[in-house]
Amino acid sequence: MIFPLEQLIKFTSENQNIYEITCTASHRAYQLSKLEDPIIAENDGKVVSIAANQLFTEQIKYIREA
Repeated sequence: MIFPLEQLIKFTSENQNIYEITCTASHRAYQLSKLEDPIIAENDGKVVSIAANQLFTEQIKYIREA
């Protein structure tokens, strides 16, 4: 799995921007790596791609804290 750049460009949602989405995917990638999630091994260790895909397919949600 490669980083879904096309999905990043097309991803639009109210009150979200590319910077925010990228930061969210990065944070999720960190969580996955710390948890040593088995999905990482299944996808050749491409943690950021997994995280971005989870975000774009709405498998995970996030909220902005003030």
